[in-house]
Amino acid sequence: VYDIPTAYDFSCTSVFTTMTPTDAYRGAGRPEATYAIERAMDSLAAKVGLDPMELRERNFIRKEQFPYTAFSGLTYDSGDHSAAAAMAAGLADYSGVRARQTAQNVAGATKRLGIGVSSYFEMCGLAPSRVLASLNYSAGGWEAATVRVLPTNKIQVVTGTSPHGQGHETAWSMIVAEKMGVDPDDVDVLHSDTAIAPLGLDTYGSRSLPVGGVAVAMACDKVIDKARKIAAHQLEASEEDLEFVGGTFSVKGTPDKAMPLAAIAFEAFTAHNLPDGLEPNLEAQVTYDPPNFSWPFGTHICVVEVDTETGAVEVLKYVAVDDCGNQVNPLIVDGQVHGGVIQGLAQALFEEAVYDSDGNLKTTTLAEYLVPAASDVPSITLGHTITPSPTNQLGVKGIGEAGTIGAAPAVINAIVDALSGLGVSNVSMPASPQTIWKALQAAKSDAATTAAATTAAATTATGGTK
Repeated sequence: VYDIPTAYDFSCTSVFTTMTPTDAYRGAGRPEATYAIERAMDSLAAKVGLDPMELRERNFIRKEQFPYTAFSGLTYDSGDHSAAAAMAAGLADYSGVRARQTAQNVAGATKRLGIGVSSYFEMCGLAPSRVLASLNYSAGGWEAATVRVLPTNKIQVVTGTSPHGQGHETAWSMIVAEKMGVDPDDVDVLHSDTAIAPLGLDTYGSRSLPVGGVAVAMACDKVIDKARKIAAHQLEASEEDLEFVGGTFSVKGTPDKAMPLAAIAFEAFTAHNLPDGLEPNLEAQVTYDPPNFSWPFGTHICVVEVDTETGAVEVLKYVAVDDCGNQVNPLIVDGQVHGGVIQGLAQALFEEAVYDSDGNLKTTTLAEYLVPAASDVPSITLGHTITPSPTNQLGVKGIGEAGTIGAAPAVINAIVDALSGLGVSNVSMPASPQTIWKALQAAKSDAATTAAATTAAATTATGGTK
C-alpha cells in the first residue's frame, strides 16, 4: 500500500502450545498483516500529529508507479489507492464525522465518536508455480478448465475449482456466454468430482476467478479458434475473412454468408466434412499458470460510538471500497464483501477462544463462543473502483477475502480514535465491553500515576512545600 523504499527489521517469536490447533481462515495471514500495518499507521499519525487519512494519502504508492517492485521483491501489477481512499472518505462523510467528533467528544462526554481507516493490498491467486516452489509451497499455482460444445449447442464447462457458495456456476456461465455468444442457461458447469474434473488445484486464496475463470476464458478462445477453421472450410472462405459475433461466424462484408455455432458443433460431431487433419468434436482443455499474483486493494472506514460507562461499542456506519479489477457479476462481488466484512467485525468485536489455566478450551460451543447475530451487523455501504489487472485477459482479481482483511483494523482504529482523548492508545481484540472498560481504567491509572510523578518532581525541584 505504501511507498517504502527500504525494509525495516522486525522479529517474530513462534510459540508451540498444546491448545486447540488452528488453520487458515478467510484471508489466511493477510488480515493479521494488514492489522499490524494499519494499527501502526494510526499510531504513527498520532505520534506526528497528522490525521490518519492524510498520513496514508501522503504515503500511498501512486497509480503512475505501477507496476511497482516492493522491497520484498514482489511486483504489484496495478493499483490506485488514492482513488479508493477518496471514494471511501466521500461515502463515509469523513470530514463531517470529524466535525461532529470535535463537538461530541468534550470533557465529561460518556458517548464518544470515533472513525477508523484501513487501507489494504492483498496478494491472492497464488502463482506462478515456480514462485510457489521458492516459497516451499506444496502445490502448484495452475488451474485447468475444459470447454465442450455439444451437438445440441449446449456447452459443458469442466472446472478444477470447486465452489461452496462463491457462485462459480453463475460466473463461469457468464464468461462462457459472453465469449461464445450463447445464453448463460445453455452452459452447464461441472465440478467437485474427480471422476469428472480430475485436473485442478481447488478453491482457496481468492484464486478461483483470476486463475480458474481465466482458464475457462482461454479454453473458450481455443474452441472458437477450432470452430473458425470448420466454418472457413464449410463457407469456403479464409479464416482471416471471418468474424465471430453473437455466436455466429460470418464473412466480412457478406453477412448472409454465415454459420452459427450450433451448426459448427453438429458438423464437428458428425465429422462428415471437416478440414484435413482436424479432429472431430468441438472442445478444448487449458491449463493456466498465471505470470504473477493478482493484487486487489481497497480502503474501509468504520464509524463507531463508544459508551465509556459500559464499554459498549455501536457501529454507526461501515464503508467498504474495494477494487477487484473487472467484475464478472457485481452482485456476487457485493455478497463476498458483505460476508467478509461481517467476519472481520466478528473478529474485532465478538469472537474469542478462551482457555482455563490448564489450557482447556472453555468456549467450546456457540453458547460461549460469541458470533454476531443479524441484529449486531450494521448497514454496510459498498463502493468499487475498477483497476483491471494487466496480467490476465479478463482483467480480474480476487475478492473473496477482501472484506475480512480490511474490517478488523478499521473497527479497532475507530474505537481507539474515539477513546484517544481519554489516554487510550490501544485496545485488544475482541474489543468487548469488558476489554474496553479495562483499557479505560488502565488509562485513568496511568494518568493518575503520571500526575503524581509530575507533582513529586515539581515539589523536589522547588525544595519541598513550606
